[in-house]
Amino acid sequence: MTPERTEKFRKVVANRQPDLTVVLENVHDPHNIGAVLRSCDAVGVQQIFVLYTEPHLAKDEIIIGKRTSSGARHWVDVHYYTDPEACFRHVRSICEQVFATHLGVESRSLHAIDFTRPTALIFGNERDGVSEEVLKYADGNFLIPQVGMVESLNISVACAVSLYEAFRQRSDAGYYSGNRPLSPEQQEALFQDYLRRHASKGSGKNVVVKKKG
Repeated sequence: MTPERTEKFRKVVANRQPDLTVVLENVHDPHNIGAVLRSCDAVGVQQIFVLYTEPHLAKDEIIIGKRTSSGARHWVDVHYYTDPEACFRHVRSICEQVFATHLGVESRSLHAIDFTRPTALIFGNERDGVSEEVLKYADGNFLIPQVGMVESLNISVACAVSLYEAFRQRSDAGYYSGNRPLSPEQQEALFQDYLRRHASKGSGKNVVVKKKG
């Protein structure tokens, strides 16, 4: 690997945000998942959660599109769950607050969320949104301010908009400079992991993620 590539890895690892994540509920389109992965990688999200609560979606594995993710699938970990309780037990182990994209009486603006705290955002599919079963695991709901005739965004667009608000806040707080979430030791461990991923990369196949719970 070239020195330039090694330096690129170092910079990416230094900017990873282990306490910022996304939960996708019943988002089964591999292109949407791939697009979300691409946005997550762009702002330093280290891992995401894919939760299937509908029986016909609970397969043994999911395939993440190669073209839409544009390589991000190699660098962002995907945890696949079919049991909400197990999923959110894992999410809560890394995040202090969880918010769902849901229009309700108590919904707050995206811009009112304090993303400097460890945060997870839940996104449902475009047809049904976040289910009532999963809403109970959230601390509150949020919406993306809009002034147009159409009152919804594509799931991958909504996720990207939300993540870049998190990026703005965390950047202002120095999370991508002097106040990085990962310690030097954690950065080194992740760097070595990425080197291993790089060495095993190149099969040309889509990523297959096994389910948990």
